[in-house]
Amino acid sequence: MPNNKPNRLITEKSPYLLQHAYNPVEWFTWSKEAFEKAQLENKPVFVSIGYSSCHWCHLMEQESFVDQEIADILNKHFISIKVDREERPDIDSIYMTVCQMLTGEGGWPLHVFLTPEQKPFYAGTYFPKEQKYGKPGLLELLPRLHNVFQNEFEHIEEISEKLTAALQATEKEMGQDKTLPPSIFETAFKHLSSMFDSQYGGFGKEPKFPSPLHLLFLMRYYDTTKDADALNIVETTLDGIARGGIYDHLGYGFARYSTDEVWLVPHFEKMLYDQALLLMVYTEAYQITRIPQYEEIVYNTVKFLKREMLHPNGAFYSAFDADSEGKEGTYYTWSYHEIMEVLGGVEGLLFAKTYDITEEGNFEGENIPNLIYIDPASILEEFNISEDEWEERIENSRTLLLMQRQSRVSPHLDDKVITSWNALMIAALAKAGAVFTNSPFIELAKDALQFIESHLIREGTLYATYREGETKHIAYLDDYANLLWAFIELYEATGKEKYIEKAKKTAIIITQQFKDEVNGGFYFTSNNAEKLLVREKIVMDQVIPSGNGTVAWQLWKLAKITDDMALLKEAERTVTTFAEEITLYPTSHLSLLIGFMSQNSNGRQIKLSGHPFGDITTLLQTTYRPFDVWSMNDSPQALSVQICQNNICHPPLTEITKIAEALSYESL
Repeated sequence: MPNNKPNRLITEKSPYLLQHAYNPVEWFTWSKEAFEKAQLENKPVFVSIGYSSCHWCHLMEQESFVDQEIADILNKHFISIKVDREERPDIDSIYMTVCQMLTGEGGWPLHVFLTPEQKPFYAGTYFPKEQKYGKPGLLELLPRLHNVFQNEFEHIEEISEKLTAALQATEKEMGQDKTLPPSIFETAFKHLSSMFDSQYGGFGKEPKFPSPLHLLFLMRYYDTTKDADALNIVETTLDGIARGGIYDHLGYGFARYSTDEVWLVPHFEKMLYDQALLLMVYTEAYQITRIPQYEEIVYNTVKFLKREMLHPNGAFYSAFDADSEGKEGTYYTWSYHEIMEVLGGVEGLLFAKTYDITEEGNFEGENIPNLIYIDPASILEEFNISEDEWEERIENSRTLLLMQRQSRVSPHLDDKVITSWNALMIAALAKAGAVFTNSPFIELAKDALQFIESHLIREGTLYATYREGETKHIAYLDDYANLLWAFIELYEATGKEKYIEKAKKTAIIITQQFKDEVNGGFYFTSNNAEKLLVREKIVMDQVIPSGNGTVAWQLWKLAKITDDMALLKEAERTVTTFAEEITLYPTSHLSLLIGFMSQNSNGRQIKLSGHPFGDITTLLQTTYRPFDVWSMNDSPQALSVQICQNNICHPPLTEITKIAEALSYESL
């Protein structure tokens, strides 16, 4: 750490902001104070946005923000603001849009130069200290922008006004109620098929992301059409991820993305939202296929979460950095010699043969354990062992290597608790608990929910982040949308009416505090939030499903469970509001498409009354039925089940065999 005195960030709780607390740059947080100072001193505002596990954010800090020469320029001529994008996704989203308008690309770190009125005039992502990679260096860029701001302000004003007008126009253009053709599902499927890598799975070339929302959509498309190609894409992708280095074969969990097309070399950071969404995907894939490996991956992912991402009071931390000891991936890679030293010759050779460990290495002279090119038959023959013995010996070796790895310097853990990401994890754990009849998974989900209700709700208001006793930032649409999802999954997993009551209250808050009453859809920020340059509606799916998509999808489900036609209309209008955007870019709006698919499905409303539900709820929970919803009225009377479909309710059934027969897929 540089021998500088701390700046204003030292009093913050955000791990990202604290990483910059000893920079010589006189950082402000995003605050009224910062913009008032810019106004008073007639200075441009330099806004630097990132997050604690961001590799290129670290690199830029090491190159520039600890550099006194850069700090002197910033401190003299700019007001500098640091923003944690995970705390302020509202600010990040607005200026990411600006960056994409100006440069055609986006990413983190994100940098934007503003007037004191928060209006942007220049933006970019990573800037080196001196010009390289085809990017301008800060040493030349900062003086140039300062000079233009002071001497050609009319030019700055013209750019900033045009950009602001373009942002505001984009928001005004959204919300044209239109109908979507049923063919939109096939259009999206064909687009995904055209991007599909049939050899290794996934979509497109490197860098390759797991894209869990693509897979959730494809499984629903398969359920609707029985198109085997859709399921093949899902299985090939999940198998490819499971074999690759993007999946941590020693400690479990998933890295954020692969830098190559074969899934070998990940960008090593681990994000909570990826664990949650992939947990959901592997669980649903198991429901359809009953492939044992998918169940194993679910259990292993939960082991990782409990061991490394679980707050002592039940919530889940946000992320692990990619870097340790100043280098990306150091914590996760192995030399051939290390493997042999830990395991010994015989077991080391068996592990090396299994996991592609070689003396020359598969990543910068080191090795990332993977199963991409494994040939099980040749290993069994070479070592003259049975499959059971092989698995047992490999498991013993894995345990030893994990213990050894845990003695290394661990990557930085962002121990911030984010409401929306935790809500995704609650939904995923509740679903996994129901599908695998695993009550400890459901208890983990309940504990995380209890944490949110105890620590992230103050005086009836939900907040977005928590760390070390401090709750910050009024909740965004994603927080409420994902909580709605979590409550519904917990209801389906437990049958407890209290979760539906919580879901209904959440739906009321969403419609009262986020809804655009004039044009439809939902804003990202609530009526009570800080007023920024524009009030955005985020419609495209990003690293998590868009709030509008999740609301459309989950309001439909809640409406069907509760027979609430007003909620159903709200869900339907959310989709039609963004019909134009969906039509133009269907694969960028898959959460909305899942909502639309649900609304147009042949799904059943299944009303359980009486006692006990037992085998019937197990059947509902363990089989894949994405468009069926069920409600449970637990009463002393004998069990009866009424099935409604296509607005027709059939007479209640009371015999278990007939109920099971009626609920099977063959009855459709």
